[in-house]
Amino acid sequence: MSGYELLAALKRLGYLKEERDPYWWPNSGTFEVVVGAVLTQNTKWEKVEAALENLRKQDLLSPEAIVQSAWKVLATLIKPAGFYNTKATRLIKLCQNMLQEYGSFEAFQAKPSRSWLLAQKGIGPESADSILNYACYRDFLVVDAYTAKILRAFGYEFESYDELQEFLSDSLIENLNEIYELYGKKLPLSQIYARFHGKIVEFCKEECRGKNQEERILKLIKS
Repeated sequence: MSGYELLAALKRLGYLKEERDPYWWPNSGTFEVVVGAVLTQNTKWEKVEAALENLRKQDLLSPEAIVQSAWKVLATLIKPAGFYNTKATRLIKLCQNMLQEYGSFEAFQAKPSRSWLLAQKGIGPESADSILNYACYRDFLVVDAYTAKILRAFGYEFESYDELQEFLSDSLIENLNEIYELYGKKLPLSQIYARFHGKIVEFCKEECRGKNQEERILKLIKS
């Protein structure tokens, strides 16, 4: 099961089913993605959306506004996303560092750095690549536990995040012409990556629950 074969299978099954943004992540290309990437750690997206709405109502979806906000106020607003004390601290520090290093989110977005992101407290490979792909439209494929679960059903095991990412991204790059045919048009590689990850998440949220998950995955994707 290559990355291209998995993408083709998920597309055949009707994913993406939720066309909320051309890049799948809501409000892609904005600083909101950065906040969402931090808030979504260890929690459900629905809870993140509630926290984001709280921040939106208070006009706190910019690094400048977050830095200027009171820690207690920020923690209260993001409480629906869980671990709110830790996440508030990390968000403020991330924004402080972004403004100090780049001057603005727009400047970071124009020339983002994965190594810089990974040096920030609480930002691991998945969060970093989410920011790079969905906020900055860069060619970074996000992989996660759902991705590993699907490939495990086909007998694949990977020692690291980077190994899993490379296995899938190499296959997508090698089959770009076939992917263009699937979509009926050329898409930026960043968008192919974004939508591929979205397909995996949506599929697993629907199908990877309860017993016999691996059997269900194999049956559906091989059908």
